[in-house]
Amino acid sequence: MFTGMDEVDWASMGHAYGPADDVPGLLRALASADPAERESALDGMYTAVHHQGDVYDSTLACIPFLLELVASPEVQDRGAIVELLTSIGGIDLDDDELDPEDEEFEDAANYAMAAAAVAAGADVFVGLLGDPDAGVRLAAPCALAMLHGDPARVLALLRDRLEGERDTEVRLALVEAVGRIALRHEPLRAESVNWLTTLLAPHRPPGLRLSALTQLARCAPGLLPDDVASTATALLRATDEAAACSAAGSGPGAGSRAEAAGGDGGPGAPWADDLLRTLHSALGDRVDDRIALLTGQLTSADPDQRTDAVWMCHGLIRAWRGPYDEVVRLVGAQLDDPDPLLHGAAASLLESLFGLALPAADALAERVRTADGERPADRRALVALARLGDARAVPALARALEQPDPPRDAAFAVPYLGDRAAPLVPVLRRRLGEVALDEQLYDRAAPLLTGIAGVRAAEALPEVLRVLRGAPAPGGEWVTEAALRALTTFGTAALPAAPELRGLLGGASSRPSSSVVAAAARALWAATGDAAAVLPVLRELLTADGPDERRAAAAALGAIGRPAADAAPALRDLLASPERWLRMDAAVALWRVTGEARESLPVLRTAWEENRYGRVEIAECLAEMGPSAGPAAPLLRAELARPRRHNVLDGGSGSHDIEQDERLLTLCRAALRPRA
Repeated sequence: MFTGMDEVDWASMGHAYGPADDVPGLLRALASADPAERESALDGMYTAVHHQGDVYDSTLACIPFLLELVASPEVQDRGAIVELLTSIGGIDLDDDELDPEDEEFEDAANYAMAAAAVAAGADVFVGLLGDPDAGVRLAAPCALAMLHGDPARVLALLRDRLEGERDTEVRLALVEAVGRIALRHEPLRAESVNWLTTLLAPHRPPGLRLSALTQLARCAPGLLPDDVASTATALLRATDEAAACSAAGSGPGAGSRAEAAGGDGGPGAPWADDLLRTLHSALGDRVDDRIALLTGQLTSADPDQRTDAVWMCHGLIRAWRGPYDEVVRLVGAQLDDPDPLLHGAAASLLESLFGLALPAADALAERVRTADGERPADRRALVALARLGDARAVPALARALEQPDPPRDAAFAVPYLGDRAAPLVPVLRRRLGEVALDEQLYDRAAPLLTGIAGVRAAEALPEVLRVLRGAPAPGGEWVTEAALRALTTFGTAALPAAPELRGLLGGASSRPSSSVVAAAARALWAATGDAAAVLPVLRELLTADGPDERRAAAAALGAIGRPAADAAPALRDLLASPERWLRMDAAVALWRVTGEARESLPVLRTAWEENRYGRVEIAECLAEMGPSAGPAAPLLRAELARPRRHNVLDGGSGSHDIEQDERLLTLCRAALRPRA
């Protein structure tokens, strides 16, 4: 084994952490008899030689030796090495990624060479389909489907192997591999799909049938049964029941019944969870089917399966619009489950739903009433209840705000309660009056200022002014803005703060940042109604070099409205700005200062199409326009008909994404509503 490895100039090659002279040691350690040494070596391969999927020259040099390890029966944990090779050689590239003019051509060329090198030795995986080691047999099907150069031969091998394989997870891996071939090789799709369809036959084990159903959803969704959700739920129940019988040893034949059901794992077995995730993903925009499937999962007797269902709800509701009342009610029912993972997942989901959590309001209120408030799940349940505007959150919020270090999310939730939060004003004032005016001021004061602003608690003027006057110079502008936003909500009750506000407007050479100046102008206008004091400063900001300054000024002018009509010419000039956010803000502000939609509406319609993340602000403006927004009606109707949320971002999400999308839908309906 490892013939010629010492003759390779490893030191001249590299990996993620520098020279690759340590790679021979990693390769030898993969063949060690010591499990800990093998695990450490595999970790080293992934963290250095194949770091985050990258392929280096040292990665390419490893491939022959990794193939040699896989072909050596005496080596243990070869399944993990097969998976490593599958990852190294399994990256699909488009033709344009191999353009020598592309700056990433070298990386793409390495991927292509890795794929070719692994494919050249892929016959080794054929012999692994019948390996005595189940872990090897588990990894081999995917490797063959992704890497072997003769997919027709692989398809035949996979189908033949299924009938002789007894391990449940390996059988499911064989079915998944056939699904991969169907997706990757169009000429073999019909043959693959026909075979998958035969696995749905009633005499087949439920686990196998569920796997086939999942693969059909991926590669031939048109062949799915109409009742795909109830079918999948019934199959899942059958595997759970058989596994439970096997675990309990209930009577003669229990083991054989479990095997017939297609499961050698217990309820909540990882393979079942993986299948359900894949099925959900494959169903895509079939939201009603996915809701029905989740309903079945959330009523399972198995808490692990219900936990997985709650996390799957996260993915579904975050990305797709739909009728979620029953699903949310069932999630709320998990809050009193003793399993901390389950009730923690439920509280986390409900916290992210804002108004959509309404069907779980009573369950949230009960959790808040009986909890001690110390655990993260308890705090999330409290925030979720407050975000519903439910007065039952007030006593628990008061207790949270009395803590020595009040949780930030508790104060940030106060504005959702509106007038119901009035009993919280005394504690908010007291805590704000206690915060030290130091470098930690923003972290401690901003949540409290947000709560005070949300209740429009003008009686907190002394405490807010203390923060405004005492904000430290380094990093103080953020907390200054938070204080100014609170003063703006006080309206004329903030008149005693006028001297400080005028001081923030200052002269051009002594002003703070544009965002602070704009916020001070809004607060001074709200307190005094003195347009002459604020308009010159805001018009000056409209001509600043940076788009951020001009956006801040436009928003402030829009908030002032008709009294700022003299700024209309400057706002019109910004409608042709190359900055798309600035064009949108200027169009909104122009409408608000003139009341004329003619010039703003074309810009807003274009902005709607080119910047989906601005649609909430645009829809709010269109709702204000009323009948004048008629030409935008087709855009609004199309948005309401779209099943996918407007702000879905692949690979990430924001904590307020669902709330913002639901707000967009509400505003679209308001903009389309006939006016009396």
